[in-house]
Amino acid sequence: MATATKLKISSAAKAKRYFQDKMAFTTGPVELERWAKQGQPVNIVDVRAAEDYAEGRIPGAVNLPKDQWQDSKMLKARLRKDKINVVYCYSHVCHLAATAAVEFASKGYPVMELEGGWRWWKNDGFEIEK
Repeated sequence: MATATKLKISSAAKAKRYFQDKMAFTTGPVELERWAKQGQPVNIVDVRAAEDYAEGRIPGAVNLPKDQWQDSKMLKARLRKDKINVVYCYSHVCHLAATAAVEFASKGYPVMELEGGWRWWKNDGFEIEK
């Protein structure tokens, strides 16, 4: 017979810090679409494989697959230091965008992650570019 797991009450202060950080470094499809239409300083970066990018992407997104992250010329061509680089990958369970965000931030680029990635954008009926 399985024993019940005791629920641990976590620190309210830690929760506050976590959610403040989460809000500062993630965005959703509705907010991203609004920013793009308003001309806010965002650079949308698709870190999926080039063939998936070619099949469909968020309008205006640049492609920067993982095999190009160490190429400084490619980073300078695709990333911006004067805008927030909003990175996305395949879905909410894909860690490619988070990995890219760590990599790009370590090189001095301002970053955010699009929650839900390509799957949420596409499935929620937002505009797609091919």
